[in-house]
Amino acid sequence: MNAQDALRLQQLEDSQAARVCISDYMRLCDSLDSPETVQAIGALFTADACWEGIGEPYATRLGRHLGREAIVTMMAGYVRQPAHFAMNAHFLCSEALWHEPDGQLKGRWLMLQTSAFSAGGAHLNAAEIRVTFVRDEHAMVMAHFTTRNLFSRPVDHWHAADVLPVPDKK
Repeated sequence: MNAQDALRLQQLEDSQAARVCISDYMRLCDSLDSPETVQAIGALFTADACWEGIGEPYATRLGRHLGREAIVTMMAGYVRQPAHFAMNAHFLCSEALWHEPDGQLKGRWLMLQTSAFSAGGAHLNAAEIRVTFVRDEHAMVMAHFTTRNLFSRPVDHWHAADVLPVPDKK
């Protein structure tokens, strides 16, 4: 294998590892219910990572957190009894991954978040997620994570007791 082929293979492997990283992050955020979950989220970031909400209302409501420990502390604020989220689901789509000329791997996604809160109410949010990934000794991890609100609105509820329509069985 020549050097160019080896680089292309490494870039493909890094892109797949970045997909796994962001997927793990969203899955863990959907079950943000214990200190162990918070530590697992922290492990997906570099020690000096930046996590930030950009634009309004995210810059004010979510803030900017520098360093893995600050990110872990922010995430730990969601762990409480009863749980902050009664139900939370993140959906990622419109993925774009690319390698910058300097070798950095960057990604962009549209994210839909559906949440119901233990305190009552439910919310629908859409955001643009942008991430810079770097390879550590084991996997791709996030060095810079941003989320920018596209829209946000309350909804009545998520799980209705109404009968789910399905075709009649004949």
